[in-house]
Amino acid sequence: MTEDLCEMSKSAAKIRAEKLRSQLQHHAHLYYVKSRPEIEDSEYDKLFGQLQALELEWPELITTDSPTQRVGAEPQGSFGTAEHSVPMLSLDSTQALEDLVRFEKRIKEVVGIQPEYLVEPKLDGASIELVYEKGLFVRAVTRGNGQVGDLVTENARTISSLPLRLLGAEASIPETLSVRGEVIMYLSEFEELNKAMIGKGMDPYANARNSAAGSLRQLDSRVTAERPLEVMIFDILQCPGSVFKSDLEGLEQLKDWGFKVAPEAKLVTTLSEIEKYYKSYEDRRDKLDYEIDGVVVKLNQLDVRGELGNTSHHPRWALALKFEPRKAITRIREIEVSVGRTGKLTPVAVLDPVIVGGVTVARASLHNREEVERKDVREGDLVRIQRAGDVIPQVVERVEEEGVDRGVEFKIPDNCPVCEVGVVERGPFSYCPNRFGCAAQLKRGILHFSSREGLDIEGLGEEVCSMLVDKGLVSELADLFVLEAGELEILDRFGKKSADNLVKAIREKKSIELHRFIYGLGIPEVGVTVAKNLANEFRNLPALQGVSKERLESIDGIGPIMSEQIYEFLHSDITAARIRSILNQGIILISPRISQSSEMSGMTFVFTGKLIQLNRNGAKEAVENVGGKVSGSVSSKTNCLVVGEDPGSKLQKAIELGVEVLSENEFLNKIKQ
Repeated sequence: MTEDLCEMSKSAAKIRAEKLRSQLQHHAHLYYVKSRPEIEDSEYDKLFGQLQALELEWPELITTDSPTQRVGAEPQGSFGTAEHSVPMLSLDSTQALEDLVRFEKRIKEVVGIQPEYLVEPKLDGASIELVYEKGLFVRAVTRGNGQVGDLVTENARTISSLPLRLLGAEASIPETLSVRGEVIMYLSEFEELNKAMIGKGMDPYANARNSAAGSLRQLDSRVTAERPLEVMIFDILQCPGSVFKSDLEGLEQLKDWGFKVAPEAKLVTTLSEIEKYYKSYEDRRDKLDYEIDGVVVKLNQLDVRGELGNTSHHPRWALALKFEPRKAITRIREIEVSVGRTGKLTPVAVLDPVIVGGVTVARASLHNREEVERKDVREGDLVRIQRAGDVIPQVVERVEEEGVDRGVEFKIPDNCPVCEVGVVERGPFSYCPNRFGCAAQLKRGILHFSSREGLDIEGLGEEVCSMLVDKGLVSELADLFVLEAGELEILDRFGKKSADNLVKAIREKKSIELHRFIYGLGIPEVGVTVAKNLANEFRNLPALQGVSKERLESIDGIGPIMSEQIYEFLHSDITAARIRSILNQGIILISPRISQSSEMSGMTFVFTGKLIQLNRNGAKEAVENVGGKVSGSVSSKTNCLVVGEDPGSKLQKAIELGVEVLSENEFLNKIKQ
């Protein structure tokens, strides 16, 4: 080949490279997706080597869909983020098959047809959105919070089963395409990976799901390229101009475009068929080479899904039937007490390690003192444990043993196990009241303050937060902003570069949106939505700090209990002093962008149906920019319902309540005014 290159013209090389790329794409699809290889590995490697040689000689011939670009790129400092084209919602789930009856009843009541269902295994991996433009793969975004995720394009590009260019005739390739799938790792491959990691002196992954998610989020995509990842697609999120009438049609088209789809998807028409499908997977669950935690039931008829609509959490046209959690029996070595960000004391059972559903479990939550008393578990007891939702370990019950002396009855300590301040009881929970002097609460507080929803400081993970407190470098949140790289270099796993990067990441956050700052303060009960509502309502911190309980209760999403918590937090002298300390480090709080003259300020909007000119994120931002709020349901407090294509039941409810109804164009004209 080297001799041929010397005599080959650039135009001939271009033609040859295009042919090689086409051949390699064809054979990769047969091997990785269809599992029907036509040539030996050595022949594929030979073709690959020829393409590499051409691209090395003429780098300008390299294309983004070239198989040679799967090897990974240079490491990046951090991930960028991107909004999803369509919010990646969760699924409503149940472990009770009788809930299927209610699910079907609702569908029939709303759409008035005999439903068909597409059923498929619920893969347990890392959700991802893939975006294609003119048939070329251009972007990959992790699920994140469902609205915004991490950009992992270069990492996803290394996955062999992901088509870099869609297959099929040019007429079948959409201008843009967005699909959703699951990145997984086969269990057999996972075991081999862990063996290799242990052999290199590295900590193994706990399970295949964590391994897939961790591999996908490597800052060095060359590491991802070495991991045996698979991506299986199960949904078309956006495909302008598509004429699919059913989910099954869409699934077949995904196959034609070159995607690997969820295995054994099946069209059924009765609940008994769904139950049979569910039980068949439940029976052979432990024999599969991939992790599943249930089966998914989706309404097959796409044209009526819009009538059912979505909640803010899940679509109403789909249901996940979850398997019963896997269980195992082991012994409690001791019971520890952990202290959370809000000071809550949680008893934790330290166990003899046991494998539950392929995961080694060594700790399980006992929740609170009432739970411990009810289950009567003690150190030394034999207990049955399960992974709730096949994720969170918990103690189910004590296993009786005859002739065995039991340990002493467990009691929540009277003093905080970290700072030794006397605890206070609120209902079934015990709390350490030393909010600003307890090291455990401070560590969790820093983690919350720097989280993605807060100041979003890259590099401030749990281990780093603990070291900063334990070494005396941080005793309150304000100390973060005066950290020096030299102080960090002495910490474990820190070098000059990592220390410089962390200091830079912190100092880049001196201008912060007000709602992020409010969330980051860790006010009890205040999540992202309430933090945004508070920021939009008061627009500056002094106004919020001077608010009354009654005024707080008038704000959307805040009731009497939450208003009490917020009021107490904001009116604490210590809190006020700590906030001043933070602001004295040069922190600038950015007020929400609200038009002072807007008639829409304070109005509550609800959206239903498919929007054409805006996605839901864009619509929400448009409302917030003029001082309005977005709600997920219609009520007497709703000012306006915006109706897109195929509106759901919200429209009828709005009409009944006399709520103003606008089309998408009318809404856009209104906000422009």
